[in-house]
Amino acid sequence: MAGIKSRRLFARAQRAIPGGVNSPVRAFKAVGGTPVFAARGAGAYLFDPDGRRYADFCLSWGPLIFGHARKEIVFAAQAAMKNGTTFGAATEGEMLLAEAIKKAVPSIDLVRLTSSGTEAVFSALRLARAFTGRTLVVKFAGSYHGHVDSLLVGAGSAAATLGLPDSAGVPKAWAKTTIVLPYNDSQAVAGAFAQWGGDIAAVIVEPVAGNMGVVLPEPGFLQALKAQTARHKALLIFDEVITGFRLGLGGAQGLYGIRPDLTCLGKIVGGGFPLAAFGGRRDIMELLAPLGPVYQAGTLSGNPVAVAAGRKCLELLRRGNPYPALDAAARGFVREAEAAAQKAGVPVTINRAASMFTIFFAESPVTNFLQAKRADAKRYGKFFNGLLAAGVYFPPAQFEAAFLSTAHDAWVREQTLKALGRALNAL
Repeated sequence: MAGIKSRRLFARAQRAIPGGVNSPVRAFKAVGGTPVFAARGAGAYLFDPDGRRYADFCLSWGPLIFGHARKEIVFAAQAAMKNGTTFGAATEGEMLLAEAIKKAVPSIDLVRLTSSGTEAVFSALRLARAFTGRTLVVKFAGSYHGHVDSLLVGAGSAAATLGLPDSAGVPKAWAKTTIVLPYNDSQAVAGAFAQWGGDIAAVIVEPVAGNMGVVLPEPGFLQALKAQTARHKALLIFDEVITGFRLGLGGAQGLYGIRPDLTCLGKIVGGGFPLAAFGGRRDIMELLAPLGPVYQAGTLSGNPVAVAAGRKCLELLRRGNPYPALDAAARGFVREAEAAAQKAGVPVTINRAASMFTIFFAESPVTNFLQAKRADAKRYGKFFNGLLAAGVYFPPAQFEAAFLSTAHDAWVREQTLKALGRALNAL
């Protein structure tokens, strides 16, 4: 249960902000109760206005791979801020960050910085449509690519179907530019290309899904996407807003050995600041203004403070290579969580990719959104609130990813597993 100050703040916020929050999942509608307000963070911990401390496994939905307020990143941002907070002009820092991204992600020849993942995605889609001269885009049910109008769509009744609006305010005509398929279904992809191949501009995919909960690609799925797009002269877009620099310096594409045509990045790339990017093949990216006819712009794109934080974050990742240790820690944590669930007699399926994972309250494997939706979201809500009462902050929704950071040391993980065992027993 949220503390007194969080409850008071939420009541006041609802008089000034729709629903009291600036992003819907923060409202705790999926788990019940009043949302916890954040006052500050330090390392593995989040603190609320009442002074309560929580071991944070949400980590601002993924960006904080070093935990809260990593001193080198904070110092880099402070140093940049002393010289000015925004210029609306080109800077050396944005060039250096672009070079660092290119070095880390071999599929990227040129990169354009933006301020959000949503902005990166809709810019990449516009670019793909211009390059191919086509209109349709393939996405996968349960994947979230930001609040892009044409991607806020759900599947119809058929396996391969043009989209239906999933949000009020999305014109049906825009939704019909999107084909929605089941994740991990290579045959559905082949069928869509057989039906609409000459009109498909791109396939956009989370190479490891993180927005239906963590769902890994089955063997051959990403390879099938690459083969189909290449065969039909469409583009393959990897949405690595979550997985970029989370699964490794080269992201999921480095892990699985796939080179997409375009890549969208966010979260970690900004070191905890609002910053994102999209990039890819030179012949595609050179269509962007001022070189080409595809317009994309942003006054705060390449913000010097965000760029400084992002550069420092990527430098720390390259220099320290925390990935093997993070993977081992997450593997051990998930193994112990599975054992605790078995001991409590609570059926769960835990999907993990490196340092991101989801505990599904489901007895069967989860490989697509339909299977994810069969998980017991009400039971997850009780589990979430049991953890919250014990000082552990998990994502406030069943269909989201939890994360480990380098700040989640053995003691934090051990104490969390004890709380997790008690929360499972209470179910």
